[in-house]
Amino acid sequence: MTGVIEMEGMEFYAFHGCYAAERLVGNKFRVDAEIRYDCTLAARNDEIADALSYQTAYEVIAAEMRTVSHLLEHVAQRMIDALYARFPQAVYVKIKVSKLNPPLGGKIQSTGVTLEK
Repeated sequence: MTGVIEMEGMEFYAFHGCYAAERLVGNKFRVDAEIRYDCTLAARNDEIADALSYQTAYEVIAAEMRTVSHLLEHVAQRMIDALYARFPQAVYVKIKVSKLNPPLGGKIQSTGVTLEK
């Protein structure tokens, strides 16, 4: 049985960006994640040990947000790799990383990158 964990609107303050000022001052980021996994045991046994813990998934994502990158694509790919490494039962991961109010010279709510594997 396939289950889906959806984590929406995780907000972080981080220092990703191509420009030195972005890496110095930082910015707010939003991360959305979708993780599909085999949840047969969790659905049958009602045991957290058999489930894909969204608390642990959050911690994996938060750890990757603390590692500074120039590109959002790099951040998202690291998250995907780390989630697959932590959860061997995962069969599909989709990550969207958005920079809120990016410094582009005008009013823009966010820019984002979505990767899936």
